[in-house]
Amino acid sequence: MRKLYILSLILSVTFSFAQKTNLKQADALFRNFAYLDASKAYEECLQNIKNPSAQTLKNAADSYYFISDSRNALKWYRKLYEAQGNNLTDIYYLRYIQSMKAVMDYDEADRVTKEYLDKKGDKKEINRYVAQKQYMDSLAKAKPLYTIKNLDINTSKSDFGATFFKDQVVFSSARDTTKFSEKLYTWNNQPFLSLYLAERNPADGSLFNETVFLPNVMTKYHEATASFDSQGKTIYYSTNIVKKNKLVVDEAKVNNFQIIKGSVVDNKLENPEKVFFDNDDYSVGHPSISEDGQWLFFASDMPGGFGETDLYVVKIAGDGTMSSPLNLGPTINTIGNEVFPFYQNGVLYFSSDGHYGMGDLDVYESKFLPDGNFTVPRNLGAPVNSNKDDFSFVINKADTYGYFSSNRAGGKGDDDIYSFVKGKPVCNQSISGIAVDRKTKKPLTDVTILAYNSFSEVLGETKTNFDGKYAIEVPCNKMVKMIAAKPNYSSDEKTVETTGNNGGEITNVNFELSNYDDLVVKKQGVEKVDVNPIYFDYDKYDITPKAIEELTKVVFIMQKFPNIRIKIESHTDSRGKDSYNLKLSDNRAKSTRDYILSQGIDPSRIESAIGYGESRLINKCKNGVKCTEEEHVLNRRSDFIIIQK
Repeated sequence: MRKLYILSLILSVTFSFAQKTNLKQADALFRNFAYLDASKAYEECLQNIKNPSAQTLKNAADSYYFISDSRNALKWYRKLYEAQGNNLTDIYYLRYIQSMKAVMDYDEADRVTKEYLDKKGDKKEINRYVAQKQYMDSLAKAKPLYTIKNLDINTSKSDFGATFFKDQVVFSSARDTTKFSEKLYTWNNQPFLSLYLAERNPADGSLFNETVFLPNVMTKYHEATASFDSQGKTIYYSTNIVKKNKLVVDEAKVNNFQIIKGSVVDNKLENPEKVFFDNDDYSVGHPSISEDGQWLFFASDMPGGFGETDLYVVKIAGDGTMSSPLNLGPTINTIGNEVFPFYQNGVLYFSSDGHYGMGDLDVYESKFLPDGNFTVPRNLGAPVNSNKDDFSFVINKADTYGYFSSNRAGGKGDDDIYSFVKGKPVCNQSISGIAVDRKTKKPLTDVTILAYNSFSEVLGETKTNFDGKYAIEVPCNKMVKMIAAKPNYSSDEKTVETTGNNGGEITNVNFELSNYDDLVVKKQGVEKVDVNPIYFDYDKYDITPKAIEELTKVVFIMQKFPNIRIKIESHTDSRGKDSYNLKLSDNRAKSTRDYILSQGIDPSRIESAIGYGESRLINKCKNGVKCTEEEHVLNRRSDFIIIQK
């Protein structure tokens, strides 16, 4: 599929093969973009090269990559990775990872992805990877929303890009039925693409009775990826840049793509014109006009983008005037390829090999927000997406059926058109927030967030990112119990009631977790709950309001760390009779225990509550020794000793 989504036509020279091919011949084929022949040439000559250069390995791998032969591409990308390791550039990391996914080596692809992201150190990219992977993992467990079918209209060549045209469908195809059948696109040795018109069977979505569309403008080069206004009167489509029936090429002998706008009258194109942002030096293509005719989305490799091809949009005024192209930004665009946009009902569908997906191009959806931004793209999942190229997704206004294209295994040709029926989506909402350290208020990473229903069944699970943020998807119209937990930290719990708004978001459900080490003190190998001295009225053991403030800390740590068991030890200073102090401290210990139990703590979690009177003084202030009040206070203490955690 890569022959078109890269949006350029390569002018190649023809080479005749000797019985043996040398490296110079392979390089010449590669430089002239004859990738099918180049891949064979590299395969032959590399058998006799013991230590090939990095550039040779790149060329060999790319030759296979550009003809969608992922298995052989991976072989050479792996050798390149072994030779260069972390010195691999961004784009070769991406191609290596995509080739692994294309052969479903997902574990290794994830390992290399994490290595790449660690090397870059970009927190935003890491967070995006984590969020998209978590979403994909949850999507894999859900019931598929789409039912797909390979169409009988497909041929052994490339068929793709079905789009709605009134009650019919227009699609792109390399089927060899035109008078230019002798012309082959050297990239993959297939005929050039033309637009075809087909009838649509509403009962099953099948296409039939295909004929050449707009025969008055079909050239001997590529015409593809059409888009129409809601009345079917205006067309935008991609084609090679041609002047006087000759291809216009840049310095690299590359012919770029352009977008043509025109009127459709009786299966003929009238008043064709270039859009103003067409340029001989770069490509624009894959046009998609919004239903109201106000927005034109397209793909381009124009300078200043984020990756190989980016998505752009122009606003169209009532008189047809177009605004300057606006890049859709880093939420949509990546270092890879973003192509085949389609806009319907406030949702942008597009294909990308730069977002986290199942392999090669995957179809994503992103909602257009009132502030002019787009939401983080969501992968449509299987069966729309596969480990191969999946692209050119269109859906009807009622959001019930449509078409997409793929070169996955089991198809009839290079690229095939698939119809789909979309089921009623399950109503879900997103709950999001942040988890912070209760003491420092700093964000906490890797906090596990669990969502439960009223039957204590797990609805979802996620973890906070580097910024302490999380988002989790749960069903609509539910009472959801949210629990945040992290090793060596207290847990925190919230209850959230979701509404019936599918796709809605409940924000600022935040958690505070206490570090265990901030709640205890350690002396001589013994851990105690960190509390201030608990004061009782003179000669009494009733729990005072001041004592409750400190005992609340004990209750808190026992509630947040449910495995903790303690023993309570109460002490007095040396003033007064020894026997009286012993009894008074024991009463105070048991009064303290009773208060803790009254707060719902299981009695089995308090091993003992014993008063020791003045028998365990911690300073010199024994009977007969003159001490200050401050020194006596140090001996009047209650200890909450942790014996199990």
